[in-house]
Amino acid sequence: MGKLKAAITGVHGWVPEDVLTNQDLEKMVDTTDEWILTRTGIRERHILKGEGKGTSDMAAEAVKGLLEKTNTKPEEVDLLICATVTPDMQFPATANVVSDKVGIKNAFSFDMNAACSTFIYALITASKYVESGEYKKVIVIGADKMSSIVDYTDRATCVIFGDGASAVMLEPTESEEGIIDHRFYTDGAGRIHLHQKAGGSVKPASHDTVNDREHFIYQEGQPVFKFAVTNMADVAEEIMVRNNLKSEEVNWLVPHQANLRIIEATAKRMKLDKNKVMINIQRYGNTTNATIPLCLYEWEDQLKKGDNIVLAAFGGGFTWGGIYLKWAYDGKK
Repeated sequence: MGKLKAAITGVHGWVPEDVLTNQDLEKMVDTTDEWILTRTGIRERHILKGEGKGTSDMAAEAVKGLLEKTNTKPEEVDLLICATVTPDMQFPATANVVSDKVGIKNAFSFDMNAACSTFIYALITASKYVESGEYKKVIVIGADKMSSIVDYTDRATCVIFGDGASAVMLEPTESEEGIIDHRFYTDGAGRIHLHQKAGGSVKPASHDTVNDREHFIYQEGQPVFKFAVTNMADVAEEIMVRNNLKSEEVNWLVPHQANLRIIEATAKRMKLDKNKVMINIQRYGNTTNATIPLCLYEWEDQLKKGDNIVLAAFGGGFTWGGIYLKWAYDGKK
């Protein structure tokens, strides 16, 4: 028996039907379509509406579609990990809620949170279970209802984020396809620039924290942008060097969709043509942990078995990292 690798064998995404355009935001805050497009590349984002609707509702739709596409029964799933910064509640884990909603009974499940880098962190975590040989079918979800923590009176942050979910199936393989390498980093000193001020154990919810609007995203744009541009590009280049990958050998870059300028800087560092870069930020905004798997879902029919793919992400914390994988199947047209 050869060394086992974990391969993505299916992907499915789901976004809410309600759309918030730049023109809508012009009526809500002091901004313009041109200002938003110039600074972020975003034209619209999807928003989950409806009383009692949360991250688990979107994630459950993504998982249902994934199970159907991969001909997997819920009872065949061994493990489910949900990457999210907007859990339904503090506990239980949103992964537990999703498992219940889709009928997964024989698996254990848990959440992970490393801000916008969580999906790639969760993907590698899941891969280790698969590589052990004990786990045959593992689902990794990236899902966030960012509208639940966005301050729609803050022109700097409310234009950036949207809601969405996507999920991938990981299965073992002895072939050359699958997850090959990763590099992850953390710099906790960066937490002062991007965080949620209240709602945790340091500053529990109170009338004052609600009145002071401290349960929304707090972001200092310039230091976050500067750090993200440098480090996401650096880690993508490092992945290429470590694996002797030349630019012409990389079929796809799948970057976290935080800002179009950050994406372009990463592609430039890798010397990649724009047609090799998955970009959908203009239609979804930053869906945090759903961005990378949503790209894989949207480009699935263009992916070919053996394609060299680099995933790269950056998030609050600060957290950042990259993954190199070979795609495991030909996408369906």
